[in-house]
Amino acid sequence: MNPRHIVAIPAAAAVATFAWLAMPSALSLLAPAAAVAAETQSSELGPQALMDDVSRRMFAALDSNRAAIHQDPKKVYPLVDQILLPHFDTEYAAQLVLAQHWRTATPEQRKRFVDALYQALLRTYSDALADFTSDRLKLLPFRGDPAATQATVHTEVTRSSGTVVPVDYRLRKTEDGWKAFDVIIEGISYVRNYRTDFGEEISQKGLEEVITRLEREGLDLNARPGTAKSPPPAAGAR
Repeated sequence: MNPRHIVAIPAAAAVATFAWLAMPSALSLLAPAAAVAAETQSSELGPQALMDDVSRRMFAALDSNRAAIHQDPKKVYPLVDQILLPHFDTEYAAQLVLAQHWRTATPEQRKRFVDALYQALLRTYSDALADFTSDRLKLLPFRGDPAATQATVHTEVTRSSGTVVPVDYRLRKTEDGWKAFDVIIEGISYVRNYRTDFGEEISQKGLEEVITRLEREGLDLNARPGTAKSPPPAAGAR
């Protein structure tokens, strides 16, 4: 994918911000029944507790697979696919990204865009997870309203240079529990960046051509060894 179509935020920082979501990668190491139980438990947690829980499991999984990931960074991809992105509301994010274009898109185009966006997220957030460690992420005290249906969870990420970067996660309450739909890094929203970037391209080329481009680029990801071969669940399942 052309870097300008990923997001204006530095890729490494963006991936680091989603590291807590990738934490469910630990579930891939568990027996199926245990994995289901862990996911069920996660769906019952509030936004702050969810992030804390997922972060702990993520780092355990990364540490357990550190040697294998070091030899083949692509081994992070299926972990993110199985565990990280189920905690991300891809369909809702796609609606925000497409804005007015979502209303004029056909049902088929909407589903294809959701799937293509999912693949773009999988590519973006997997590439930097291989070197991520728990000491670089700090979860800050929750300051939201526990009764609200949307929440912002604040964290800080320490870059390798020692610079501390504020990272905010926006989540909303769904029937399947709390899910993230936006990440704000140093005040810059990834959804807003996607919306601006894709909006310009759609205005110039049309939605169909943009979706086709994203699908074509997603083929490279699906062809990589160690990645999930099956398409993501239908819109709304994420």
